[in-house]
Order: sequence, then structure tokens, then C-alpha cells
Amino acid sequence: MNTSPGIIGKKLGMTQLFKDDGTVQRVTVLDMSEVAVVGKRTMATDGYNALVFGLKDAKEKHLTKPELGAFKKKNVTPKRELRELRCTEEFSAKFELGQPFKLDEIFQVGQRVDTRGITNGRGFTGVMRRWNFCGAATDTHGTHEYHRHGGSIGTNMTPGRTLPNVKMPGQYGNEKVSILNLKVARIDSDKGLLMIEGGIPGSKNGIVLVRHAVKTRVRKAGR
Repeated sequence: MNTSPGIIGKKLGMTQLFKDDGTVQRVTVLDMSEVAVVGKRTMATDGYNALVFGLKDAKEKHLTKPELGAFKKKNVTPKRELRELRCTEEFSAKFELGQPFKLDEIFQVGQRVDTRGITNGRGFTGVMRRWNFCGAATDTHGTHEYHRHGGSIGTNMTPGRTLPNVKMPGQYGNEKVSILNLKVARIDSDKGLLMIEGGIPGSKNGIVLVRHAVKTRVRKAGR
């Protein structure tokens, strides 16, 4: 179970930063100014340690009575988006329900992080767009209504069926994707902005999860 420190945020889009040497750094901007801790899980009461982060204020009419009662019991502002993240007891102790926090207490400039988001949905697509097929083998010699097809999908006699996991047309996008080992480019704690070098899955205003990297390469001395 991943218990690395992390937080959720809203993707604003991409921009670029200029380093001191004049080089351009492409970054994704995440807004975490509206994030608040709305719940805690402890070893004593739940058998594990976790934090429940909430994003985007919700109207009471959009919540069920049990949901609204849970927020009022903890005396926190109702939120539309909730994510529970496992963590260590030491990390959980740094946060209080409903209290603001600083991003520089969680992340540092230059460190590696793992990100996760929902990719843009593209609907039902063919094999050329979904799997980058090249299409028909030829456009001449009598090729007819076969320009964007996928070709053979099975055999006639043995086993006489289409095997599983054959690349075919279907739903493309709208799936959970993780990008590992991205670098934190800049932190604006006052505005609650986190800028990460590179692209992050998801559309504008999409929910993104950011955690400390779990597969960071450790360089040996002298290399």
C-alpha cells in the first residue's frame, strides 16, 4: 500500500517558465487553494491511517442527508470531490480538519513526484486512432472499402475463434493513467499553485492526484 505523502488538486492547464540560463521549462499548473482536509482515519478507530481531502465547495441541496450530516458532525465545509489517501501517522498529524496548510510543507522544488489523472474521453474510435494502425496494406490494386480496417483478427480452423486482447475498435480515453517521476518546477504557497514539469493526464479543471515518487532512481556515489 502506497503511503507516500500526497494531495489532490485541480488542473488549470500548461504554461512555460524561463530558467536563469534562458532555457524554457514546460510545466503543468495545479490549483490546490481549495483543497481541505475533511476527514481522518486512524489506527485506533479504523485500523489504518489516512487523510480525506475535499475539493470544490458543494451546495447543501446537492448532498444527501447522510453526507451533509457527516460534514456537519466534523464541522467542515461540504466538498464535492473527496479522495482518501493512505499515509503515515506522522504525516497525518501535521493536518487539522478544515485548517489551511502550505504546499511547501508537502513538496519541495526539484523533488520527484508521481501524478495520476483521468485522460480525455474520445468515445468509440477505430484501430487507426486507438492503436495507431497504418490501415490497409495498399491503396491500389483493387483495394475496396478497406482503407482504415485492422486486418485479420483470428484463424479459420485452429483455434477457430478470436483470441482475447486482440487490438480492435472500441472505447478510447476516459481512463486512469499515472505518470511517474515528474519534477516539481515551482511552488507558490500563497496562491496554492503547484507547477510540475511535463504533461499530466486529464482535461482542464480535472482532478489530479500528486504523491511523492515511489520509484525514484538513487544514484550511487561517483556516478
